[in-house]
Order: sequence, then C-alpha cells, then structure tokens
Amino acid sequence: MVEKMTVPPSSQFVTVVESIEVKKKGVATWCALNWKPILAEFVSTMFLLLLGCMSCIPIDGISPHPPMYSPFGFGLMVLFNIQSFGHISGAHMNPSVTFTAVLWGKMSIVLGIAYVIAQCLGAIAGYGILLGVTPVEMVADGVCTTQPHPNHYIYQALIIEIFLSAALGFINCAVWDPVNDDKQDSNPIKFGLTIAGLSIVGGPLTGASMNPARSFAPALWTWTWNGHWIYWVGPMIGGGLAGLLYKYVWLGKSEAKDFEVQRLNERL
Repeated sequence: MVEKMTVPPSSQFVTVVESIEVKKKGVATWCALNWKPILAEFVSTMFLLLLGCMSCIPIDGISPHPPMYSPFGFGLMVLFNIQSFGHISGAHMNPSVTFTAVLWGKMSIVLGIAYVIAQCLGAIAGYGILLGVTPVEMVADGVCTTQPHPNHYIYQALIIEIFLSAALGFINCAVWDPVNDDKQDSNPIKFGLTIAGLSIVGGPLTGASMNPARSFAPALWTWTWNGHWIYWVGPMIGGGLAGLLYKYVWLGKSEAKDFEVQRLNERL
C-alpha cells in the first residue's frame, strides 16, 4: 500500500515565513538599539589596554619601575574612559563588571555576552597596537601581564582577586543604587581612584587584574598563561558575590521596588 504524500496547506508556509520575518526584525531592532554601546565597550577597553599598559613599559634610565606609576596609569585611563563612554555603555571595560550588572538587573544576559565579547576583542586590539608601536620587547619580558606572586599558593592568589573584584563590585552597586541617582557627577573620579587604590595594594601580589579581559589580551599576545584561570574565576566570583550581597542585603525595600519598576519600564 503506497502512502500518499500530503502537502502542507499554504497557510502553514505563510506562518513559517512570517515567524522568520518577525525574528529577523527582532534581531535587527536589537542590533539597532545596542550596536553603539557594544562598540563603546570595544573602544573603551581598547584604550584601557593600549594606554594603560603603556604605564607598565620600563622607563629608560629608571630601575626599578616606579611602583605608583602603573596603578595611577590604569586609574587615570579608567577615569578617562568613564567620562568619555560612561553615558553610552556604562564603560564597563570588564567582564566582571558586566556580570555584576546582569545579576543586578541593569542589562539582559544576551547584551551582557555581547559586552564581554566586545571587551575581549577590544583588549586584544589595544595590546596588539601597543606591541606594534613600542620599541620595548614586550613579549619576551611579559610586560603588562598579570601573574601570581612566585611565593604564593594559587588559592591565595585566587582569594586576593576575589576580594579585589568584590571591592570593585561594591562601588559599582553603590553607584547603581537609586539612592545615589543624584550623585553621579564625580563617578569618573570615584572609579579612577578606586582602581588606582586597589592596584596599589594588590599589584605586588597578583597584578591586581580584577578584569578578565585586561589579563586575557597580554596573556594571549605573549602566550603567558601562568595561573591565568584565576583572573577569570576570581573576578567573576568577586563581582557576582558583591552584586548579590548588595542587592539583597543593603538595597532598601522601597528602593528595590522602585528599581524593579524602572527596569521594567526600560524593557518596555
């Protein structure tokens, strides 16, 4: 017995085509809304690595390298980027900060993933440009790479990165707290000095990365992977714990309710 092949009615084809068109429009709308902040994350992270890592290049005639030079170099570059791009993308420049923002509810998971990709690509581009313009042998000397102190156990370095990143996460949450909505003018200075301070105290021990993208680009270009995983795990744990703790413990109930209403309105 030969079974007859049935052809789906034309209405089903129309429905499939319409659903595809809706999805295409949805993607196009999402890209139209978000390409500018994603590009801003790429550019700001590129500047962070390009100009921040310049402060790690050895200075002719000065040895050892001035210990305060690099922390303030990165801190001032964070200040510059937040002033320049903060109103466009938030100037995260850091997958850990983006992860905290997703947990906080400031952005969707999809946009967060796009931010992280842009940050990593921007960091790779920034460090790559620096390799091409500096007269110093950066690859062999591992300039601007972040590595644990040689006398550290790996778990000690991990704990330090967790606490440094948690401190950064707390100041992010404090700035995002609705209570501080009218205290945003000095944000670039706040974050610049925070990065400088955390880099001063943590730099001699782990390099004070607090930023997976910042550590990933130099490691990739110089192929220096010593303990590299802690610069992903530590910042993500620290940033995540800070975001959850602040949101569910210190964010007031009335502020939390207003915050959720605001987020809902933004999504609509």
